[in-house]
This record gives sequence, C-alpha cells and structure tokens, in this order.
Amino acid sequence: MRSFVRISALLWADILVGYAFFEMQNYLTDVWKLDLTHAAGILNIWTGLSMVLPAFFLFLVDARLGNFTMLVISSIAYTVGIAFVTMSTPPVLANRTGTCKQYQPECIGHTQKVLFYVGMASVAVGIAGNLVSVHPFREEQENKSNSNPTIDFLKIPGFILVVLIPVIGAIALPYIKPWSLRFGIPAICTAVATFLFLSGWRAYDKAKPQGSPVSNVCRVFVASAYKRSKPFPLDSRDLYRKDNESFSRTRFLRCLERAAIILPDVSREDQENDKWRLCSVSQVEEAKIAVRMVPMWLTFIICGIVSSVANTYFVEQANKMNRKVGKWKVPLQVLLLLNKWAKVWFGVSANRSLKKYKQYAAPIGIAIAMVFSVLCCITAARVETRRLNVIRRHGLLDKPDDEIPMSIFWLLFQFVLQAGLEAFLEKGVAAFYKDQAPDSMETYIEHFTYAVSGLGFMCSVLTVYVVGKISERGGKPNWFQPTLNMSRLDRYYWVLAALSSVNLLVFILVASMYRYKNREAGDDYAVDTGESAAPSGINQNDD
Repeated sequence: MRSFVRISALLWADILVGYAFFEMQNYLTDVWKLDLTHAAGILNIWTGLSMVLPAFFLFLVDARLGNFTMLVISSIAYTVGIAFVTMSTPPVLANRTGTCKQYQPECIGHTQKVLFYVGMASVAVGIAGNLVSVHPFREEQENKSNSNPTIDFLKIPGFILVVLIPVIGAIALPYIKPWSLRFGIPAICTAVATFLFLSGWRAYDKAKPQGSPVSNVCRVFVASAYKRSKPFPLDSRDLYRKDNESFSRTRFLRCLERAAIILPDVSREDQENDKWRLCSVSQVEEAKIAVRMVPMWLTFIICGIVSSVANTYFVEQANKMNRKVGKWKVPLQVLLLLNKWAKVWFGVSANRSLKKYKQYAAPIGIAIAMVFSVLCCITAARVETRRLNVIRRHGLLDKPDDEIPMSIFWLLFQFVLQAGLEAFLEKGVAAFYKDQAPDSMETYIEHFTYAVSGLGFMCSVLTVYVVGKISERGGKPNWFQPTLNMSRLDRYYWVLAALSSVNLLVFILVASMYRYKNREAGDDYAVDTGESAAPSGINQNDD
C-alpha cells in the first residue's frame, strides 16, 4: 500500500464524518429535544474550537512534534471521538433497566452526555490535526518519491474517490435511518483509515521539527520589553542584522526596534546566542507586519458569525420543509453538496477575476466576500419571512414536527451566497498573505485567519443571547423560542445583515489605512542597505 493512498484515506474519512455531522443540529433538536438556540450553540462552539485549534497545533508541529506525530494523535483522536459519539446514541448503551432503547430525550442519560461531549471534543482535535498536517505530510512523502510514476498513477483513483465520497455521503447516508448507524458507518471508515495510515509507520519519511517562526515574533516582544529603558542608537547600523540581510525600517511600532539594539556592556557573541535578548531588524519588521494585520483580522469575526448559521439555523429550516422532487425525497446533505460545488465554482471565478487587479486583488476579494455576507443575510431573512407566512396560513405555528408546504430549494439561494462568502474570503485572504505576509509565516497567518473566523462561530452564541435579550424588552416575546416555527429568525438575519454592512465599511476603512508592503518604501526612514525595501524571511531555528 503506497503512502499516498494511506495518507489520503484520512481525508476520505473526514469527508464522510462531515456529511454525517451535517444533520447534528436536527439530531440535537429531534432526539435530545434541545431548544433551537441551545443546539446551535453547542455546534457553533464545537465548530469554532475545531477552527481555532489548528493555529495552536501548527506551532506544536513546527516546534516539537512534526507532521507524522501530529497525524498519529489526530487520527487516533478522530477515531475515538466518532466512536464515542456513536456510543452516545441511546440504543447502543441502554439505561440501567435496559429497556430505554428509543431515540427519545428520556433515554439520554449522564453516560450518553459524557460520551457525546468528550467525543465531540476529540473529533475537533482530529479535524484540527488533520487540517494542519495531512497535506504537508503527504507532500513530504511525494518529495521522497521524486515523482514516482506509480505514485502519480495512484493519484487518479484518489482524486476520483474525493469526488465520489461526497456524493455517496450526500445520497446514501440519509437513507440510513438509525442515528447509531449514521454515526457508526463513518466511525468504522475512520477506524479503517487510521489503521491504513498507521500501517505505513516504517515506510514514511518523518521530517524533524525545524522550529516555529511564531517563536521569533514572541522573541521580538520579549527582547524589546527587556530593553524598554534603552535609548535608540543614533546610527541605524548599530542595530543587529544577520549576514547578507537586506531590509528597511518602518515608523510603525518603533518601540519593537529595541529588540535589535546591541548592548555595549555585553559581548556580541553572547547576545547573538541568546535569541530572547537580541533579534535582527528583519525579525522586528516581520513582527510589525504580523501586528499590522490584527485590525484586518478582527473584521473576519462577523464573517464567521454569518457562516455559523449555515450548519445550524439553515439546516433547521430545511428539516421540515418539502423535500420532494417528484417521488424522490431530497436528502438534506444534498444542500451541503451543492454548497461545496458552489464554493468550488466561486473559488475558480475568484481566481480568474482577482488576477486582473494585481496588487489590489486581496482587499477587493475580501470586500466582495463581505458583500456576499450582506446578500446572504438579506436573502435568508426574506426566505424566512416567506416560510413563516406559509406556516401561519396553514396553522402550523404549534406543530413543529409537521412538514411545511414550501420547497426546500428556496434555501438554495442563501446556501449559494454563503458559499460565495467563504470562497472569496479564502481567495482574498490567500492573495493578501501571499503579497504581505513574511514567507516564513504565510501558513501561520492563514491559520490565524481561520481561527478568527472560528471565534466568529463562538461569538455567534453571544450574539444570539444579546439579540434575544434586547428583543424581549418591554415585555415583547424573545425572537428565539424553543421551536423554529415560534421564533423570528428573519429578524435575527436582518440584524446580521446590518452588522455585515457596518463590518464592510470598517474593512474598507482598515484596508485603506493599511500600509501595504509593496507600497511602503516611500515611508521608510532608514534604509540600511539600499537594496529591496521588503524585509527578508525569518530563518526558522529550533526553540
């Protein structure tokens, strides 16, 4: 079994688990009988956690573990996690009397809850670890093979499976009614994928950790704090720089430059050996670049809040709508499949359209993503208003389990717009970091952005709580009721549309004030070498 197939098997299992978890909102509301907002809060915190963890795991991979060790941890965590989620379904572990084997809330005991929450946390660890290390580790093995024709041939069925597995997951899984099997089948596939991966233990080329560039940024802050009382030298050549290092100093956050001050009362050799007391000017400038990106990162939180409604409230809306096309009842996972296809199409369109704008491609792409965010919320609000009108006409307000005579395909518009939001945001951010981020930190900053979006998922729980409390002022009913039919999600979507509009204006302001690396040569106040104004990359060293 070739390494390519063994490693790719982890991705195929990921896809199946994703389609199985797509209906988790319905599982929590239908089986656990949780309130609408309670179920959505659990899923959004879990999703946010799985998006925040990769930034931390990437640091561990570079500093200590390496990609192989991380994949061992994540694949085992993934297998254990989905197994625990499967075991948490009532028929697998009946209650003490052994009679409660139905999918009912009274069958969800303390044991089931512990297994479920521990399992979900373990799955989040598995998702994050795989996201960080699967592709880099596979590239390490491909570099070892030197483009072996056999490996290239094996890629063909691998790519075919990447296309087929989502289709199978979208069409086949929904027809498996017992929840224990819906989670159990992906659990078995994940266990098989983990076994295949671990079976190549001795065949893999395991690269050693080379150190994390995040440590260099931390060193800049530590060194500058240590020398906070030192005056700046009159001659910029007195600042420390490595051999053949070309750089330019910028006015932004000049206090960090103290990290590059060479102390006269300590030998230079001792200072160079103490990485937490002396940093080069290039390292200082790259730390400045990372800090400059923080205001722009913060604007991505609202995008995360908008994206969070897709796997929760959108799915809850779809659950009771008319899904029939002729005699075929469309599975909910088809919406996820169409969403993924739309995201691919928007991604291709983004690549083609943004190439025309070159240095302005990144902010334009991100701005377009935020426009999609506004349109998605407006569309969702209009569709939900229509759905509520249908409910009132047919007297279904107090019948949350009855099917609503409104086609599920009304929701397709908001799913497609949400795909456009994610696609343009990813492409715009990628273009931004390709031009602006230090080469050594490009991957890190990409994961940091992903983590900020994850914070948006978590913040959505707070947003729902705050909006709900404000809505019930003056004795009015809270917009978020235990059932979807009694709730006013349309008004919440309008609030998100307003927040997204304000966020777009804030982003435009931040983007216009941002000092782009390829334009800041005129702002330099001390060019030391007369060469390129862009700082050179950080050398990754062991911690």
